[in-house]
Amino acid sequence: MTPNLIILYVDDPDRSAAFYESLLGARPVERSPAFAMFIFPGGIKLGLWSRKAVEPVVAGGTGAFEIDVPLSNAAEVDAVFARLSTAGHTILLTPTDMEFGRNFVVADPDHHRIRFYNPPV
Repeated sequence: MTPNLIILYVDDPDRSAAFYESLLGARPVERSPAFAMFIFPGGIKLGLWSRKAVEPVVAGGTGAFEIDVPLSNAAEVDAVFARLSTAGHTILLTPTDMEFGRNFVVADPDHHRIRFYNPPV
């Protein structure tokens, strides 16, 4: 078995799809009032499902989960950070060097975390 789909429960799938389209430069392959889906190189899928339409009802909150996006080097981390912060995205962590590389964190409209990082060589 190989998991290949991450689903985030969101308040407004259209708003979240627009956010991820802008953030990651990909278009959703599926879009409806209650759901949007992206498929990225390598086959991983990101689904955005309206929390009002999920069965069974969602019990948890947001912000305790993150999507990690690898970048090629520390300079790219800083460049992507500059672009996203200039665009007005919610920044949770500015570029910081940690044991797993340079990274920063932004929040999506539902407060899910997206960490951009460069893995150490």
